[in-house]
Amino acid sequence: MSSKQNYTLGFVLVTSLFFLWGFPNDLTNPMVEVFKNVLNISNVKASYVQLAFYGGYGTMAIPAALFIRKYSYKSSIILGLFLFMLGSLLMYPSALLVSYNLFLVSFYILTFGLAFLETTANPMILELGPAETATQRLNLSQAFNPIGALTGQVIARIYVVDRLDTKIGADAPTELLSLEQKQQIIEHDLSIVSTPYIVLGFVVLAIMILFMVVKIDDPARHVDKLDLRTTFKKLFSNKDYYEGVLAQFFYVACQIMVWTFIYQYVTNLNESRPLDDQLNATVYVVASTILFLTARWICTFLFRYINSARLMLIFAMLGSVLCIGAILINGMVGLYCLVGVSFAMSLMFPTIYGIALRGMGDEAKLGSAGLILAIVGGALMPPLQGAIIDWGGTGLNDLQLFGSIPEVNFSFILPLFCLLLVGIYCLRVMKRNKALS
Repeated sequence: MSSKQNYTLGFVLVTSLFFLWGFPNDLTNPMVEVFKNVLNISNVKASYVQLAFYGGYGTMAIPAALFIRKYSYKSSIILGLFLFMLGSLLMYPSALLVSYNLFLVSFYILTFGLAFLETTANPMILELGPAETATQRLNLSQAFNPIGALTGQVIARIYVVDRLDTKIGADAPTELLSLEQKQQIIEHDLSIVSTPYIVLGFVVLAIMILFMVVKIDDPARHVDKLDLRTTFKKLFSNKDYYEGVLAQFFYVACQIMVWTFIYQYVTNLNESRPLDDQLNATVYVVASTILFLTARWICTFLFRYINSARLMLIFAMLGSVLCIGAILINGMVGLYCLVGVSFAMSLMFPTIYGIALRGMGDEAKLGSAGLILAIVGGALMPPLQGAIIDWGGTGLNDLQLFGSIPEVNFSFILPLFCLLLVGIYCLRVMKRNKALS
């Protein structure tokens, strides 16, 4: 088999991983609201799910990059799949012991695996083909990620939310139940929560075995001895790179906040609607993901004609306007604006990645770790948004800010801030590119 054919097989197999890690990302987003209702905890404490989930990226990104440099891309993928499987299967004892803390540990370990996979897969895709089409190739692979996300959202709705005895957004008269009955409901619901993760764990095991037995060309095998001093010097002398890490931090924070707290946004709208006209939050989450996926495919085509930084600037400005609409406009129009933000976010992760690592050569392997480490933005900022929502109490509309803006609406000022910073990064990249031309 020729090298080109081997690279094609590698591209297909690695691209499948983008689908695979998209699934738990969006299976987990509604769990913030699920744990809040099932365990009757605050928005801040419930958002610890995202702190644990995305905190795993922050912990393991650099160790993953060092592992790649010492061994190979393929070895890193296999280790990542093992940790992914382990974290998924730990959901079983978490539910059995009715332990929220153990659930958090399980999410944390699961994303150790995702950190290895993302730190490996993104730079590997950049290397599996000509350098001039690297960003376009990464956008193509990343386009499969929201398909996994969409699958996760549907599974979360059908096999978790709809099967819970504790209904999201419902004011069930739990005070009439005995302590034993309440405990039975909690045990049942946590068992429901754990089931898709357990199934996922066995799927990941099968894929890990596949990677172990299939031979693919590994671009990392030619790596020379690691020289951290030289590598870091090159990375931190490249403004596109270190500013890209910051841009990625705020982009991921924006995405996770929008896709996590859209559930609370819909729940707040339902408080003023009759029971026979309640909105289904999952419908709008799925619509967000479809827009996200559609826009990513569109952008993969548009990159042929529009500079990547310029196109991302246009989308950042569009997202900022839509965020303002979600904050200031109450009712369905505000919700439509919030759904539309996903369209604007679609190209940002792979495009920031491609710009930041452009021309980095072998340093891209460690540089990739910084961009995956930036995913910790999805861990650190959702609790801040949860704190804004809890400002007047643990409800969603306990305080009207500036006379008419509910807390949950106002909390989206944080995603707005993030999108504006991504736009500033685009302007700075364009300015530097113009100076070099």
